[in-house]
Amino acid sequence: MDWQALNVSLLLAGLTALILTPLGVVIARKLAWSRFAGRNVVQALIALPLILPPTVLGFYLMVSLGELSPLGAFYRDLTGNALVFSFEGILLASVLFNIPFAVQPAQRSFEAIPINIREAAWCSGLSNWQTFWRIELPLAWPGVVSSAVLTVAHTLGEFGVVLMVGGNLAGETRTVAIAIYDRVQAFDNAGAATMSAALLAISLFAISLIYFLTDRAGRQSR
Repeated sequence: MDWQALNVSLLLAGLTALILTPLGVVIARKLAWSRFAGRNVVQALIALPLILPPTVLGFYLMVSLGELSPLGAFYRDLTGNALVFSFEGILLASVLFNIPFAVQPAQRSFEAIPINIREAAWCSGLSNWQTFWRIELPLAWPGVVSSAVLTVAHTLGEFGVVLMVGGNLAGETRTVAIAIYDRVQAFDNAGAATMSAALLAISLFAISLIYFLTDRAGRQSR
């Protein structure tokens, strides 16, 4: 097991989920309850990473974050470091690539809340914030937790985008998925098998947890 790569993967997954979970809740709630011009376009843009090849998205992110781009040049002037081939770069790329996993499960949960429950809360004198915090979020929590779990699991397994944006720098941008590829290239099948089994176990646990939360939410709603 490449523990250094595992630490990078866990840190990347944790920070990505920490950033995206509250952001995903805000976006999901807006899409669930609001009808506005361009809503379908916004939903399509959010879902785009699901169908784009990771190398395509990784290429555009690499160009967008490079030192010749406005964002890359600004970051270079601000910190003195390049944004590509850095942990900060793969973190930003991970946040963008995982947006659909953070938004869509939460959006479905908010959409499943009957409108009359929200109206009853308003008639009881609750503000929009109080309605969200005391009514909507407790009802939508399985979707919110699913969003966080999916974000973590998908980040741990991501390969193409991280490799394109971050390269393969030990201790900084080399994740477990990249370490597995390195082991295979070096004909170290035993090392690759160990790390692959770890990711398989994490993925199976994540999917099982999502199904458990979904079933529990369904029983509570009946």
